[in-house]
Amino acid sequence: MLSSVGSNGSIYSDTSRTLAERASTLVLDVLGTLYEELTNIAISRIDDVNHPAQVTDRIEDLRASITSVKITGTVEEAAEGTRASEGSRSGELTVAADPQLKLAIGKRTSAGETVSRRSSGTEQVHLDFGNISTSLRGLLQVLGLRRLWLMIDEWSEIPVQLQPYLADLLRRTVLPVPEVTVKIAAIEHRTEFAILKDKGEYIGVELGADMSADLNLDHYLVFDNNQTKATNFFKTLLFKHYAISENALPEIKSGDDLIQAIFTQTPAFEEFVRAVEGVPRDALNLAAAIATKAFGEKVSINHVRAAALEWYHQDKSAVIKNSPELFKALNFIIDEIIGNRRARAFLFPSNTRHELIEKLFDARLLHVLKRSVSSRDEPGARYDVYKIDYGCYVELINTSKAPLALFEADDELVEVPRDDYRSIRRAILRPEELDKIISVEA
Repeated sequence: MLSSVGSNGSIYSDTSRTLAERASTLVLDVLGTLYEELTNIAISRIDDVNHPAQVTDRIEDLRASITSVKITGTVEEAAEGTRASEGSRSGELTVAADPQLKLAIGKRTSAGETVSRRSSGTEQVHLDFGNISTSLRGLLQVLGLRRLWLMIDEWSEIPVQLQPYLADLLRRTVLPVPEVTVKIAAIEHRTEFAILKDKGEYIGVELGADMSADLNLDHYLVFDNNQTKATNFFKTLLFKHYAISENALPEIKSGDDLIQAIFTQTPAFEEFVRAVEGVPRDALNLAAAIATKAFGEKVSINHVRAAALEWYHQDKSAVIKNSPELFKALNFIIDEIIGNRRARAFLFPSNTRHELIEKLFDARLLHVLKRSVSSRDEPGARYDVYKIDYGCYVELINTSKAPLALFEADDELVEVPRDDYRSIRRAILRPEELDKIISVEA
């Protein structure tokens, strides 16, 4: 997880530091974390390889490649020593007569002087991406690893300005290694993989060329997108957590067994899946809240709704209580979409990034159902489909103000829109409607 990389994550967001300093610190922290993990893998496998000494050498090569230093700047380095010189002259004269006469003349001299050397500069880590990539590949080959999965979570926790530089590091060091597969989990509207420059040059990763973005978890986890896949996922999620608990019963061997034992009927579990809105973390928290509501009874739809309402007020809505702007924006959307249109979802222009929509999405009060859908009345116009969180309308269910369907179509309310959402017209929410909220608050 990138949120746990480095000794002080606040450095990355410290705008008093230069962009270069923040980016280099991030890159070095990530490389250091990667080095530590690979060292642990090497230690665990060193007894199984044919040449353990080579493993040590390759680990040292990798360490050296990410810690090489060069000096350019204001750090002073001084070295002092003594240089000595010595010389001698001598002569000898012998007269071969008896008695023999021998005359020797000699001169010896010595001198010494102190020598000092001084250099100045800034000590910086110098990274050779090619050397890092070569060292990494050499280590994997010595360890006999056919495939290394590098799973990067919480990419969007990194400041947007720094993300392209981290992506560039991956492109130049990790992606060229055939044995490594990289997976990145990121939030689309809070992610920037590349900085485009002149003449086709760029810093970072080019989606579609260097890497592909082909999996949107909302398509699998949100109930209104795909009921079968969503229910199967959360059924498995609950069972895996249950199976490792101390009180797990041996007769419950699958997710289906667990759901039958816990819920009164299938629609009650489907209501649970609808309520968590595709967020696994919320599923576990809501399951705990439901357990306190049911307390020994099988879980019914009423238990799910009561727990979801309580969870909504304690967790999700609490996020925006200190922001009058967000609070007013959410209430406006609820009044307009649910109150006036009796629907649970709306369309918003794809090419528009609105601060209020993004903040409500981050707070898990809005959820993306689909990106870039077409419009029949506006050729070329594309929209993103947002769904209002279950907690926003759960207390309206079984009342006269309850939403009646997902969308309001041309002449009717529809749960699954026909013709790829092109029949939806009145469901569009315009950015200028939200702009009025900001202008009033200002």
